[in-house]
Amino acid sequence: MPHITLPEGFPGIRSLMMYSPETALPLNQLAQALLHNPSSLSPAERELIATYVSRLNECKYCATTHGAIARHHLKDQPELVEQVLNDPEMAPISNQLKALLRIAAQVQQSGKKVTEADIARAREAGASDQKIHDAVLIAAAFCMYNRYVDGLATWAPDDPALYARIGKQRAEEGYLTPSFLVEPLPS
Repeated sequence: MPHITLPEGFPGIRSLMMYSPETALPLNQLAQALLHNPSSLSPAERELIATYVSRLNECKYCATTHGAIARHHLKDQPELVEQVLNDPEMAPISNQLKALLRIAAQVQQSGKKVTEADIARAREAGASDQKIHDAVLIAAAFCMYNRYVDGLATWAPDDPALYARIGKQRAEEGYLTPSFLVEPLPS
């Protein structure tokens, strides 16, 4: 049960955005800039970072939602999301993405945990300053989003089909379009 009175039947951050439209717009604009607009990282890489940090933060709603978005971007490799979540070092991803995920994991614990060795590893794998910047910012932002969602005890549904629909919509339309969830879901 949420800690504050939220619109019933709306999951996760969607209920918080309906509760506080004045903060919804800048939060969605940040997500759009980080995850959907053109970037040096692919949309799938950015969503994998968001998913990984959300899983480390134990935020079911965000990890499941962004995992579904990543799966949509990874049309031919949807299993890659679980492989990254289970063990990014063994997942069949580039050394660059492994290094960026390592940095994201350090940021998830504390920004001060990121070391020169972490940055050197990313650079040796071909990461530019922009990619390192973006990985750190995505990780930091998702710590905020995860704490917002879980700090107010929002509802996280169990229906994989719902997350698949959210994943498809957000992957295709981005974060600035109205949600397809105009009607509450059954609790």
